[in-house]
Amino acid sequence: MIKESKGKLGILTPGMGAVASTFMAGVIAVNKGISHPIGSVSQMGRIRLGKRTENRNPLIKDFVPIAGLKDIVFGGWDIFEDNMYESAINANVLERSLLDQIKPELEAIKPMKAVFDRSYVRKLDGPHVKEAATKMELAEAVMEDIRRFKEENDCERLVMVWCGSTEIYIEAGDVHSTVEKLEAGLRNNDPGIPPSMIYAYAAVKMGIPYANGAPNLSCDIPAMVELSKQTKAPIAGKDFKTGQTLMKTILAPGLKARSLGIKGWFSTNILGNRDGEVLDDPDSFKTKEVSKLGVLEEILQPDLNPVLYKDLYHKVRINYYPPHGDNKEGWDNIDIFGWLGYGMQIKIDFLCRDSILAAPIVLDLALFLDLAKRAELYGIQEWLSFYLKSPQAAPGLQAQHDIFKQQEKMLNTLRHLMGEELITHLGMDYYYE
Repeated sequence: MIKESKGKLGILTPGMGAVASTFMAGVIAVNKGISHPIGSVSQMGRIRLGKRTENRNPLIKDFVPIAGLKDIVFGGWDIFEDNMYESAINANVLERSLLDQIKPELEAIKPMKAVFDRSYVRKLDGPHVKEAATKMELAEAVMEDIRRFKEENDCERLVMVWCGSTEIYIEAGDVHSTVEKLEAGLRNNDPGIPPSMIYAYAAVKMGIPYANGAPNLSCDIPAMVELSKQTKAPIAGKDFKTGQTLMKTILAPGLKARSLGIKGWFSTNILGNRDGEVLDDPDSFKTKEVSKLGVLEEILQPDLNPVLYKDLYHKVRINYYPPHGDNKEGWDNIDIFGWLGYGMQIKIDFLCRDSILAAPIVLDLALFLDLAKRAELYGIQEWLSFYLKSPQAAPGLQAQHDIFKQQEKMLNTLRHLMGEELITHLGMDYYYE
């Protein structure tokens, strides 16, 4: 039984820069009839129900009881005091003519003071930050912000989606192994607990669904998974699947399906937004690199397909180039081979808009996590891997990266929640003698 979506849903974003401002501005513009929620599967995607002959293909938003866009309230934290109109202007993603049509609504959204430590994001600094003696006190301050936001905005439910920057590379350690050790680490200012993990802890401790849009560890540790089950909080991470990796998860399954070999896959990105500046730091880049490199390994399974993929050379580069701003450019050179080993090449030049691709992901993750909470689905929401570059999976399981398998898992989860028959595409369209 799924609880009804009643009242307002508050969506809180740690980080209120380009991605968050583009997301919030977009929802407001859609609600005012200025545009359409293009890229949002929850809003524009359809789902097949039953047999093909039944022709039942409703919009997902009409099939499952997700929150309506007009019931959403926005909030969040940032190291700068800019309201969302100012933030959107600074991000330079959306046209001024659009932003001016929704200026009053955006100006009303102002960030709370952020939890921030420059030692984890060396390329950024800002004055709008919280101060406390311990990381546990910072977590408690975030929880107080959440309680106050919920009361002041008359929200029935809340969801948190990390839209902040990529932190330096951290590997899971002993402090991340249990809830007790994590909480002791918060009290003792353990360096293995970055700001993103403080936000995740605050949300999950309060039973609030949490999604991680960056490659930071955040909620992808045993302690947070354990806590999410204790407090009945759905969690999903990590790293929004937007530009170059989106293309990899579309193209690689197709090459594998046709048993075509791959000798090398060279990828480089140029971008000039705040994310690009942060990733100009080698330790932050390593966090992103690890997230990006695991994709092909899982999809192609070189141990099972050694002739085709065991010698695959995979290289990823990210270059900070300020003139491009938020318009990220992803170049891919793919050396493939076919019948009798004869070589071929594929070249991709994806001139994408990073925040334009990420904004609908923020919306869908928030709405689906809220649905999961009301459907009493707790812990890791693997069915939301569709949106993530380095998705979480249950212990002992390898994460699924093939976007088409991810899509089927997501759609079948929605069918299951609504009591509809799962679709396997095994209909008997042939006859036996």
